[in-house]
Amino acid sequence: MSEDETAVDAVMDLQLDRAHSARMYDYYLGGRTNFTADREAVGRVMAVFPAALVAARANREFMHRATRFLAGSGMRQFLDIGTGIPTSPNLHEVAQRVAPECRVVYTDNDPIVLAHAQALLCSHASGRTAYAEGDVTDPEAVLSTAALRDTLDLDRPVALSLNALLHFVGDDQGAHKIVEHLKGALASGSTLAISHATWEFAPEAMERVAEVYRSAGTRLHFRSREEISRFFDGWELIEPGIVPSSKWRPDDPDDAANVTDIEAACFAGVARKL
Repeated sequence: MSEDETAVDAVMDLQLDRAHSARMYDYYLGGRTNFTADREAVGRVMAVFPAALVAARANREFMHRATRFLAGSGMRQFLDIGTGIPTSPNLHEVAQRVAPECRVVYTDNDPIVLAHAQALLCSHASGRTAYAEGDVTDPEAVLSTAALRDTLDLDRPVALSLNALLHFVGDDQGAHKIVEHLKGALASGSTLAISHATWEFAPEAMERVAEVYRSAGTRLHFRSREEISRFFDGWELIEPGIVPSSKWRPDDPDDAANVTDIEAACFAGVARKL
């Protein structure tokens, strides 16, 4: 544990003895903000779905490609909701490498994630990168946070990222209504990037994965391509549309060919508000 995180843990119980979905994802990605309980839970996931590391990293690479594409297309404001542990390189690093003036706001509702993020992002408090507490199930509260309002101008286009988030939001929580609320608050020219786990490629394995997460206190809500496509309703999908995460504008077609749809286990897409 870093000195920053040790200091944070002195004032907050980070529950290091329990698996946490954000730290599990950090471990999938090869990060260092994870602990024995998280690694053991990942081991249980991989026992029922051996491609879990491939899926997580294919999803992360989609985020990198989508962010580079959008920054390269002129987007200068990014809102990443449900960011989780900011494992490097994270969205702000990718966007600001393309255009240093990009402004990025991360939000998450989990105090454990916020504690880790505050430690890991402390060197980026430059006014261009901010972190705000906000629960996606209360989208208006997310949009009203002081950090967001101080960093982003919602009257100008914003690139909204909901990567690997919505499969943690159930239909009973109004997942599609939440996304419509967020979309409605954004200006014309804004974009929406989503990656979302699906059961379509390996339904039996995904049910076992969901059981592992349930045992760690986290519900997963896998969706079909049709259900995921509804999140983009009313916006113009950018080519190639909604595809397995590894197949969205790959840097090298051979890389995409090396990841099967079963291994990707996620659909991904990007759309623009006209």
